[in-house]
Amino acid sequence: MWQSFRPGIEIRRLFGDGTSGPAAALLKYAPSTSLSRHSHPGYELIFVLRGSQRDERGRYGRGSLRINSPGSTHSVTTDEGCVVLVVWQRPVAFVAPES
Repeated sequence: MWQSFRPGIEIRRLFGDGTSGPAAALLKYAPSTSLSRHSHPGYELIFVLRGSQRDERGRYGRGSLRINSPGSTHSVTTDEGCVVLVVWQRPVAFVAPES
């Protein structure tokens, strides 16, 4: 079941509650959506299933795999919208307020 996650982003949790420990989910971004800057206390794996997204390091289209290492930060934007599979070792921490 899809649930609201952030403005313009829905989440479908696969395992974990997103508040502690490992978790996995599908995230569905509406077109022209951004996710504010956040840090990764553990590894984050992102696999783009549909559409594309970008961050400060580049653009990631369908079939792209991105691994964010512990201690890294980024913000995410999508122009066309996208669906991604995300696996978190530990929950992310938002470092910038949502706009």
